[in-house]
Amino acid sequence: MATVPEKDQMSVFLINGFLEAGKTKFLKFTLGQDYFQTSGTTLLLLCEEGEEEYPPELLQKTRTVCETIDSPEQLNPGHLTDLQLMHDPERIIIEWNGMWDPGLLHMPDAWSLHQQITIIDGSTLDVYLKNMKPLLGKMLLATEMSIVNRCDGIEDLDQYRLTLRAMNRDCQFVFEDKDGEITGIPEMDLPYDLSAEVLDIQPSAYGVWYFDCMDRRDRYEGKVVEYTAMVLKRPTFPKNYFVPGRMAMTCCADDMTFVGFACKAREARHLETRQWVRLRGRIAYEYWPDYGEEGPVIHAEWVKDAQPIKEPVTF
Repeated sequence: MATVPEKDQMSVFLINGFLEAGKTKFLKFTLGQDYFQTSGTTLLLLCEEGEEEYPPELLQKTRTVCETIDSPEQLNPGHLTDLQLMHDPERIIIEWNGMWDPGLLHMPDAWSLHQQITIIDGSTLDVYLKNMKPLLGKMLLATEMSIVNRCDGIEDLDQYRLTLRAMNRDCQFVFEDKDGEITGIPEMDLPYDLSAEVLDIQPSAYGVWYFDCMDRRDRYEGKVVEYTAMVLKRPTFPKNYFVPGRMAMTCCADDMTFVGFACKAREARHLETRQWVRLRGRIAYEYWPDYGEEGPVIHAEWVKDAQPIKEPVTF
C-alpha cells in the first residue's frame, strides 16, 4: 500500500476523556484562541453528548462544522472518508467517547493523528482509579498531554501524578484548579531518607524512587543507592552493562512492564537475565540508547546474589 506523503495527510486532533470531564469546555476555549485559528474548515466529530454545547456563533466564527458519531461502527475508513468529502476540512477534531476503546478508531490512510489530549476530572479521579483503572490506562496510552482539572482541595496530587505517570511515562500532565494551572504541587513524603549516606530503597519504595529519580536530577546525581532487582541483559548492551529492575503493574495484573535503570558493573558479564541481585552504586546521569537522552545510570560498587521479590511494583 502506497504511503501518503506527509503534506497530503489530514491532521487529526483527538480529545479523550470520560463523560463530563470537561472535553467540550476545553475545546470551546481552544477553538477561540488565536494560535488555533486556521483559514479552512474544521470538522468536529462528536462521539458523545454532554451537558455543554458549542455556541453556533463560535462554530461560525471558527469555520467549524459538527458531525455526530453515534456508535464505534461508524469509525471506519469508508464513513470517515465520506464525511471528509462532504465538508472538505483542513483539519479534523474528534471529541472521543471515554467509554469506547481507542482501538475502535480506524482512520483512512490519509488521516494522521497529530495530537491526542486526555481531559481528566480531578474531583472524580480517585473513583476511576479504583473502579476503571484499566480503561483509564488505555485512554492514556497514546496521550501526549493530559489536563487534570477541578483539583481544588485535593491533597494527594503528587501521589496521583505518580500513578498517572506510571501509565504513560512520556505524557505531560498538567494539573488545574478553578483559576487555571497549579504550579506548586505539594510533594509527597519520600519513603526513604535523602540525607542518608546510602539510600536504602525498600521494595515498597521502588516505584516512588524510580520516577522521582527520573524527574529530579538535582536530588539524586552523585547519590549512592542500594536496592534489590531482577537482571535484564540484551546482546546490544555494551560490555559490563545490564539493567536491574522490577516488574511493575501500571493498570491491572494483565498490564505489566519492566522498569529499571542502566547499570555499569564489572560483575555484569557473569549475570543472567531474570537473576535477582542486590547492588549498591552511585547515580550518574548519562546518555543511554533506551532513554533517547540522558538519564539515571548506576555505577555499581558491588553486585551480589539476592532472594527474589515476589510482589510487583504498584503505583
